[in-house]
Amino acid sequence: MTIGAELFALDATAQAELVRRQEVSALELVDGAIASIERLDGRLNAVIHRRFEQARAEALAPRAGAFAGLPFLVKDLIAHSQGDAFHEGIRGVAGQAYRARADSALIRRFRQAGLICVGRTNTPELGLVPTTEPALYGPTRNPWDLARSPGGSSGGSAAAVAARMVPLAHGNDGGGSIRVPASCCGLVGLKPTRGRVSLAPDFGDLAGGIVHEHVLTRSVRDTAALLDCVAGPEPGEPYFAPAPPRAFADEVGHDPGRLRIGVMTSAPGGFTDVHEECRAAVADTGRLLAGCGHEVEDAHPLVMDEAGFAHHFGVLFQAFAHFALGWWQRETGHALGREDVEPLTWFLVEAAARIPAADYLASLEWLHAYSRRVAAWWAGGFDLLLTPTLPHLPLPLGSYPAAEPRRAAVAAIKTVTFTAPFNVTGQPAISLPLHWTAEGLPVGVQLVAAYGREDLLIRIASQIEIARPWTRHRPPVCA
Repeated sequence: MTIGAELFALDATAQAELVRRQEVSALELVDGAIASIERLDGRLNAVIHRRFEQARAEALAPRAGAFAGLPFLVKDLIAHSQGDAFHEGIRGVAGQAYRARADSALIRRFRQAGLICVGRTNTPELGLVPTTEPALYGPTRNPWDLARSPGGSSGGSAAAVAARMVPLAHGNDGGGSIRVPASCCGLVGLKPTRGRVSLAPDFGDLAGGIVHEHVLTRSVRDTAALLDCVAGPEPGEPYFAPAPPRAFADEVGHDPGRLRIGVMTSAPGGFTDVHEECRAAVADTGRLLAGCGHEVEDAHPLVMDEAGFAHHFGVLFQAFAHFALGWWQRETGHALGREDVEPLTWFLVEAAARIPAADYLASLEWLHAYSRRVAAWWAGGFDLLLTPTLPHLPLPLGSYPAAEPRRAAVAAIKTVTFTAPFNVTGQPAISLPLHWTAEGLPVGVQLVAAYGREDLLIRIASQIEIARPWTRHRPPVCA
């Protein structure tokens, strides 16, 4: 097959099948991805660390696996790969030219799946805001509108997948950081159940259990098949998700049955306004689901409207920033101060230093109690919750002002009003690209299942994808 637009329009599963049938080689795919990055990334700024020659060498003898020989990208946050640059957007770490000393468990599983990393993607410093505009590497731009953010913190990965530089890319999610950029860039973004994908060997209960790992893709079947490759505990996990009844890939196309689905279009507690296009996306999806035979009604866990969530979630994020800076100091052997990080990071670090340990634990227990009350809604008879992924359209770059950390923090909390609750509860949640504005901007919708029920999310997402396919949509900046 000729390496060109037709090939890059295929999802990862289809590309992997071509490699298996020897209709295209791993080296051809890797070279094609590299050419796309070289051609497009000057406009997008998605790929900050390139490992092109290593990738070409690996492509000469690709490992066997479900995605053998496929090029992909790794977000420059948490998941580290031996010998590769790894900075998490921190100027003080990049200045030391730090390179990772080992693979994380997730990177090892990516390799076992046969994936070939061609580079690492841009992320905000420590992944602290839902945009991708680090001072260290500059902003990543949304391929649907270069003046807008691709979301964050997995915005570099999302922009690269949306622009078809690679068929899939790694992301992680501590408040919406897979789902937010999926919505902004017109992609599929699944945040798995807490403990489904290991954070080993470095972390167990990272940031109170709110951080989850997976990928951004263009199809439901890619998301499902990749989850089969990376899911499962490592020795010594503090907790892990219940084993699925069968392979997640086998859920694609499987009848979900008649489901009871609650619909929520107002922000929890009226915390922020919701754009009419985001409401319209949910309303249209609700009608689609009803047409598929599901019971759809206006309903959601009422505990989500109660005050207190933003404060207690903020305590976790402040503590995470303080912990992360300390981790880097131990890892590099160099102290990191105000001059080494961005104003928002230092603002959060200083705030965390004023939180007594007992107050941190009180916030953690408040969030655990909140999680029990949210989960009771599913236990009470609902199968899914449908919400907007975001309360707004993809925002213009600069909407989270780096020089005004308090304002940036408030803007960030508003952005993740629909996504962050399910980092806290640990439930699986997926963003699907089901709506485009008249100007051509993508708008995602979020579906949330009970703890451990990625199988149900994959079934319903697959049913929706068949009924309302989104692959015909292509951004203006595209391979």
